[in-house]
Formats: sequence, C-alpha cells, structure tokens
Amino acid sequence: MGIELIIQLVAGLLGGNLAGAGLKNMSLGTAGNSIVGALGGGLGGVIMGMLGGGGADAAAAASGLDMTAIIQAVAGGGAGGAILTAVLGMAKKMMAK
Repeated sequence: MGIELIIQLVAGLLGGNLAGAGLKNMSLGTAGNSIVGALGGGLGGVIMGMLGGGGADAAAAASGLDMTAIIQAVAGGGAGGAILTAVLGMAKKMMAK
C-alpha cells in the first residue's frame, strides 16, 4: 500500500466526517461517515490522479512524493470522501421516506 493511498484514505475519512457534520440531516453516523469517506477518498484520489497526470506520470510523481502529489492526494481524497458521504446520506434520507 503506497503512502499516497494512505493519504487519500485519511483525507477521505476527514472529508466524510466534515460532510456529515456540516450536513447533519444526511449524516450516516460517525462510523458510517468514516467508512464511506475513506472509500470515497480512495476513489476520489484515483480519479484525481487520472485527471491530473495519468498513469505512469502520476506513479512517478507519487514515488518521489513531491508536494504536487501530496496536494493532489489530499484534494482528491477529501473531495471524494465528502461527495460520496453526501450522496449516500441523501440516498438514505430519500429511502427513509
């Protein structure tokens, strides 16, 4: 497991919990926000990597762990975690009606 993936998962976990705290009516609970946020963080980081540099270029940047790769991992992971938490929270709310 690469350090970039760990950064993405942690950023996603934080993003999911921030989204759950900010959107209380769509919160999945602390554990749910954390799990969904981490999953979204991993997915968001992968998508951000494909958009930002793609394939071998992203892998080369990640191996050197330059500042761009770290910022990209945090941004993609945090956004992915927050978005996935909000989407699943909204779906849960709609199904409860």
